Amino acid sequence: MAHDVGLEVIDGVRELLPTLRDRAQEAEDARAVPADSIKALEGTGFFRLLQPAAFGGLEADPLTFYGGVRSIASACGSTGWVASVLGVHPWHLGLFPAQAQHEVWGSDPATRISSSYAPTGKAVAVDGGHHVSGRWSFSSGCDHASWVLLGQIVTDAANRPTDFRTFLLPRADYVIDDVWDTVGLRGTGSNDIVVAGTFVPEHRSLSFADVFKLACPGQALNPAPLYRLPYGSVFSYSITAPIIGMATGAYEAHAAYMRDRVRVAYAGQQAAQDPFAQVRIAEAGAEIDGAWLALERNARDLMACARAGEPIPVDLRLRVRRDQVRGTGQAVRAVDRLFENSGGRALKSGTPIQRFWRDAHAGRVHAINDPERALSMYGGGEFGLPVPPDAML
Repeated sequence: MAHDVGLEVIDGVRELLPTLRDRAQEAEDARAVPADSIKALEGTGFFRLLQPAAFGGLEADPLTFYGGVRSIASACGSTGWVASVLGVHPWHLGLFPAQAQHEVWGSDPATRISSSYAPTGKAVAVDGGHHVSGRWSFSSGCDHASWVLLGQIVTDAANRPTDFRTFLLPRADYVIDDVWDTVGLRGTGSNDIVVAGTFVPEHRSLSFADVFKLACPGQALNPAPLYRLPYGSVFSYSITAPIIGMATGAYEAHAAYMRDRVRVAYAGQQAAQDPFAQVRIAEAGAEIDGAWLALERNARDLMACARAGEPIPVDLRLRVRRDQVRGTGQAVRAVDRLFENSGGRALKSGTPIQRFWRDAHAGRVHAINDPERALSMYGGGEFGLPVPPDAML
């Protein structure tokens, strides 16, 4: 049933695509996704796809979620990015202790959460929880959220690291500093989160040691297979899926443009008749298809293990990260090939191809897309080396 409902959500998302496409420049100019777009996506049920059933969520297959993300990002890269990030956080909160979930969703199941996982603040263990302070950057869609997830290394009184945890804070405990002014993903509103200093109770934090072991307190409340998947798999693909979506949007825009384009520099030749242009779009299409087919295979294999109640093997987790960073690279290469093939007029502000080109490259520099780190982990695993204890798997 949940899977069927998820597909109905995707149908609703597809109906919004023309509107989201028309608002792409508005999002870029405002440096934030329009509130009406977030409201419309909420109306489709999109943000409930990975939310626990205990709070009105659909507990849909992750592949359904990623497909929705791809569609949204094909219309507007920034909107797809924000939708994916805000949409994956209900899954992450589902791993937290039940008390934390009730605090966020108890009175309003539509409550949204943003994040910044890079440990750039300070967290010290105190009685009953932690004292958290500092500044975290790149919190995409934070203006559309009333809670935030912050990653941080925990230190003891002697400033020695003891744990790496994610902390959940309500809007009253932090301020948003509007610093987002970039060349790509301009519409994501990925501003800074500033915490002057606040107490975070124990139930509103989650150790990455538990996350890595796939043994989290929230699984008692949320026993569905969805919540037995690795964070490093689910979250990493929530970053790659919108980039594949941007490449898909660039492909569609480029194909439509080239059908009517006349190349003045080549004696009025129809661009569609240029065999080299035909080769370039074929190469771009193959890159996009390859990235998506790997995502589909990995999502199915992960869920097959979870549904069978089997542990997720490390070699599968390593393969997911290998294919995830490769998928990002394939999508970016596809956009590059399409951009090269579009001619000088593609440089004009407001055209879809240059926006997708900038957005895809901006998404590529997210830390989860570091190819060498993920590929080295995979290679080490193939050679029988131990997985690093801090591996994002």
